[in-house]
Amino acid sequence: MKEKADNTALWNEAAKAGFLFGAVSVACLMGKELAGLSSSPLIVQGAAIILWAVEFFGCILLMKKVMLDLKDKYEGVMMADTRTLGRRAALLSGLILASAQALVIMYAPAETIDALVSQITDGMSFSVAEKDAVEGMMGKLPLLTFIFQWLYCTLYGSLLASFMSRYIFLQKLFQ
Repeated sequence: MKEKADNTALWNEAAKAGFLFGAVSVACLMGKELAGLSSSPLIVQGAAIILWAVEFFGCILLMKKVMLDLKDKYEGVMMADTRTLGRRAALLSGLILASAQALVIMYAPAETIDALVSQITDGMSFSVAEKDAVEGMMGKLPLLTFIFQWLYCTLYGSLLASFMSRYIFLQKLFQ
């Protein structure tokens, strides 16, 4: 007999799923960073596109698998339970990925940050004051990256969980 999915069980399953999603995303991030060490722009762009697709579609397939596993493991799982699981997993995996990206930026070589600043300011016609503002903001870049990446992952995962939870329960109707 299967046990019932209570709040604690949902948090436990979400933590496992969030760790899995976060690990996949961090692995793709590290792959992009390693490709960035190459001097070939073709390798950098190709790796970025391939790893983005792996991360994007991989997380969709993993979300489906995690939700189906929840439905199989526990008794009486409803659509709201799978959606809650997905939203919590997105929150936790976003925390992992956002932390990793902030750490990458914090420990990036100064030359890389300077190149980023010059790329931003040279590409647009900034005044001296605006260039100084961009350079001043670079100290807060890890924090800003953390906040916006965490928000992005949480929102993307929550939307995915909403759509996927409906799909999981509607697919029985068409079989």
